Amino acid sequence: MRNCRQWLTAAAAVGIAAVAAGPVAAQKKYDPGASDREIKIGNTAPYSGPASALGEIGKTYAAYFNKINAEGGINGRRINFISYDDAYSPPKTVEQTRKLVESDEVLFIFGAVGTAHNTATQRYMNAKKVPQLLIGSAATKWNEPKQFPWTIGFQPNYQSEGHIYAAYLLTSHPQGKIGILYQNDDYGKDYVKGLKDGLRGRMPIAAEMPYEVSDPTVDSQIVTLKTSGADIFYSVTGPKFAVQAIKRAAEIGWKPVHLLNRVSNSVGAVLKPAGLDNAKGILTSTFFKDPTDPALKADLAFKEWLAFMDKYYPDGDKTSTFTVASYLQAQTLVQVLKQCGDDLTRENVMKQAANLKNLELGMLLPGISIDTSPNDFAPIKRLQMKRFNGASWELFGPVMTGDVGG
Repeated sequence: MRNCRQWLTAAAAVGIAAVAAGPVAAQKKYDPGASDREIKIGNTAPYSGPASALGEIGKTYAAYFNKINAEGGINGRRINFISYDDAYSPPKTVEQTRKLVESDEVLFIFGAVGTAHNTATQRYMNAKKVPQLLIGSAATKWNEPKQFPWTIGFQPNYQSEGHIYAAYLLTSHPQGKIGILYQNDDYGKDYVKGLKDGLRGRMPIAAEMPYEVSDPTVDSQIVTLKTSGADIFYSVTGPKFAVQAIKRAAEIGWKPVHLLNRVSNSVGAVLKPAGLDNAKGILTSTFFKDPTDPALKADLAFKEWLAFMDKYYPDGDKTSTFTVASYLQAQTLVQVLKQCGDDLTRENVMKQAANLKNLELGMLLPGISIDTSPNDFAPIKRLQMKRFNGASWELFGPVMTGDVGG
């Protein structure tokens, strides 16, 4: 197998034709990783290991930058995207991040995957004053501009998502008892805190079962949750364990109200492997259009995304939410870089990332836009719930915000 870094760098570094630059009043300014010819961007993602399904994220980034390069780059500069495999191991993330910053001399790190993984590099990145941009995790901690001015997230945060699920349960299932399965790290605990804070003690939690990323299965946890008497299942899992949980619940005849966290709601990566019949009725949330929605066939933005996938990532999963979310993330970065113009310093990259105003991208749900400010590093703040009908997701209810700030 070819080295993943080599594959991704090659995919994102196609030759480009120079484009005519508009009138430039300001003098060109560059930090390491930027020049008249290129913008060097770093990334880490799990292309191997227990969360390798999330490797689809990094591959989508690379494909989108390949597209941008083929169309002339950004202000005439090609994107040189360097992505390393961290195998979903935080110590490996630290090692690869240091390599990107100190050896490859990237301008910034973009879309690095994982909560514990970005936590492990956050202080280093801020001490180095290298942007940790549009993180591939939705932890609440990424919106702390005063404490970590070089770190900015992208998605609605996990605690806000938990608040939205709590509001749904209090309205629709107030007499229920909740069983929780969660990944035993910052990622899982952030989600659990969001649900509990939203409930404010108004519904009982029958059992809480953690799992480790290194665990072979969560079968025993699912059995314990069923025997606890829980009739609501809050699943805070990565894709691999979400598949296991759905399958095991079906095998033992447990049919609770099933709330599945947004990270693992991909039809292609999770629900199909778990069995579409087993997944019927699962509830989750989203901020973007689902690629399995049959109503999107005539949608212009969906057609553009599909054309991108066909041309630049033909082996990618067109039923996966990862490919849509990563496409939106890459589009947002391109907007940031366009706003930078010829001032490609790390300081200006952060300034522009913190000044996105009503950015409307076609694959976002109606009523959702991307907005940041120097005091608010949370680009997307709203979600809508959806239910799986056995073939695709169906949106229901209003677009909501969970009201959790930095």
